[in-house]
Amino acid sequence: MNRMEIDWNYAWQRAREGRSNMGDSSFWDKRAPAFARHVKETDYEKHFLEMMQPEPSWSVLDVGCGAGTLAVPLARRIASVTALDFSSVMLDLLRQSCREEGITNISTIHGSWEDDWDRLGVGTYDAVIASRSMVARDLRDAITKLNRAARKRVCVSSLVGDGPHDRRVYEAVGRELSSGPDFIYLYNLLYQMGIFATVDFIVSREWKNYKNIDDAVDGTIWMLKDVTGEELDQLRNYLVSELVPHEDGWRFPAPKVVRWAFISWDKGEDQP
Repeated sequence: MNRMEIDWNYAWQRAREGRSNMGDSSFWDKRAPAFARHVKETDYEKHFLEMMQPEPSWSVLDVGCGAGTLAVPLARRIASVTALDFSSVMLDLLRQSCREEGITNISTIHGSWEDDWDRLGVGTYDAVIASRSMVARDLRDAITKLNRAARKRVCVSSLVGDGPHDRRVYEAVGRELSSGPDFIYLYNLLYQMGIFATVDFIVSREWKNYKNIDDAVDGTIWMLKDVTGEELDQLRNYLVSELVPHEDGWRFPAPKVVRWAFISWDKGEDQP
């Protein structure tokens, strides 16, 4: 079959159906503090911003901003950031960071991929980013929204393989990991839509450091949805057996190598 004959949006939707972690906004509201704390321990944001090459005069929309992993450092380099997320707790954490660090050029919007962005007052920006947040059921609609909101450039990142999910954690609680569709679905759909994007890769060697076992549980449980009491015990036992002392806390004996596809395109006469 010719690649152009495949309905990549439908293929994306089918691949999402068996995905292990399909957390909604309430799921991420509960997990937000621990997730936000541990996601800061990588150099991912530095690589993303280097590839993005933002200009000082830019306004940027950050879709799926979380607690501000990119919005906060980006705000120090550009004119303004509008941060959109479906988790109100994530947005609260972002606003708290802004207060603590004296950042005044970030505004927030509580919304999702599925919402009517016109009603939310999203507007248009010099650049639009969606970092590790391309989780919309209707991928074509999500791409269209990003494209319409951007005047100059769109930058997104998407899973490569398992991404940040750790198969050992799933195996420890007796589950099978299904990461869902990765970047190739997104890239093929972009091509099918007439958008000629550039692909690069961010490779991170992630050392996760934990203060104690409870902190380790909080830092890994985000991967699992609807955890039972038995699974929680299994996860704790696994972490006790695997983590090794490091400085004043604990960590895994080896880093996890995580790959993300950085996909970008410039708006222009040759792009829709």
